[in-house]
Amino acid sequence: RKEPTVYLRFIPAAVFLPCPQILFSLQLTNIEIMASIAARTSVPAIKVTRSLVQPKQVSLARPVSRALTSRPARVASRQLSTTVYASREVVSSDNAPAALGPYSQAIKANGTVYVSGCLGLIPETMKFVDDTIEGQTEQCMKNMGAVLEAAGCTHADVVKTTVLLADIGDFANANAIYAKYFPESPPARSCFAVKTLPLNALIEIEAIAVPK
Repeated sequence: RKEPTVYLRFIPAAVFLPCPQILFSLQLTNIEIMASIAARTSVPAIKVTRSLVQPKQVSLARPVSRALTSRPARVASRQLSTTVYASREVVSSDNAPAALGPYSQAIKANGTVYVSGCLGLIPETMKFVDDTIEGQTEQCMKNMGAVLEAAGCTHADVVKTTVLLADIGDFANANAIYAKYFPESPPARSCFAVKTLPLNALIEIEAIAVPK
């Protein structure tokens, strides 16, 4: 009798390694398989030769499984990470009082200007302009303006100030002078009363500015 013909079809397999970004496709061509089915049927072992179709390209645009979605994101993050080095520049001006200690008049770091606390000192004499809160506040703001100018800024570029008062009772009078330098969109501000300021000053103001 005529021997039956057995056709075996093999589906190309894809193996995913631990990193799902790497895909190996197994291409099997002209594989000879000796299939013995004599145990279940009377058909003797038959030698089958099958040429497999080349597997289609598999797209990894969609994650294969929920469990594999986190690792590619971490790998991509590591590949895109860069090291950013901060730029740092000392800012100084002869039109402002010299520093009274181991600090700079201002520091410009990554485009942001950090102005140290300004006192109501006259730059040439290093003496207070007078003994009033109004006079010292005015001189503070002038000294701040000189440092800001050396950094390429103006009062309009200030985004944050910190005001230190020797007497909180001077708050209103200091505000009246301070407000003249920020007529529109004044910067954020903190104000504190402290026990004592350097050289027994009545007011000290520091600032942070971002040039436009």
